[in-house]
Amino acid sequence: MSSDPQGVPKRTFRQTALPFLTKAIHGSAPFISTFLLIHLTAPMLANLGGASLASQTMLLGREYYQTEFGEKYLLLGPIIAHSLSGIAKRVLSPSKAPPRPWTSLLSLTGYANIIFFLPHFMIHRVHPKNPTPPIHALGPSELDFEFVKYGLATWPWRTWFLYAALVLGVVFHAVDGNRLLFSTYMGGSFGRIKAVARKRLLAIGVGLMALPVLSGVFMMSREPLMVFTSTAERFHASFAQSPFYRS
Repeated sequence: MSSDPQGVPKRTFRQTALPFLTKAIHGSAPFISTFLLIHLTAPMLANLGGASLASQTMLLGREYYQTEFGEKYLLLGPIIAHSLSGIAKRVLSPSKAPPRPWTSLLSLTGYANIIFFLPHFMIHRVHPKNPTPPIHALGPSELDFEFVKYGLATWPWRTWFLYAALVLGVVFHAVDGNRLLFSTYMGGSFGRIKAVARKRLLAIGVGLMALPVLSGVFMMSREPLMVFTSTAERFHASFAQSPFYRS
């Protein structure tokens, strides 16, 4: 390590970058958690009011994360910052002192979420906006939970797999990540969360978030489709844009 004229050791690029990446990971997490709470509330409410209530709730939630500002700076920006910072921190960290083992729950779910989020975003956000026929750019009012129901009815196994993997992954990652943030910033005042409490928190996360979301999706899958034939054809064409639904 070199020194400046006063003899103070200069920080290397790694020593400068790693704390910055850590702050980027921690700082972006609350934005993602807020989005998840809003986004996952809609399918949860399907347990009470079916796809109709879920769709109404989702349309309200889009006022937060699908506006021109919100989607860029409250959703995609934090997700990209969180993901890339995590990967960069893994790459830059010394091999003898990684952030945490690859096999840790936080690491595994983090990388799995990247894998499953990309097709989810393409299927539900990008492909439906295709203006060419027969899709003709599905509008926000058309792209409600009837779209989800169509996927579940037409390709049940692959659709359930994609939803279940993403929901479980984000819930486990969010619970374990927020536990880490609490221990990092509040542990000195309230004490760090121990292993037994961590397992309880994960179980609570599954019980209060993952299971209600998936049961809500199940309730909607039992409902009949409430779309015109022409709209169903547009749904089908939109799904078929994804390699997961081309056969």
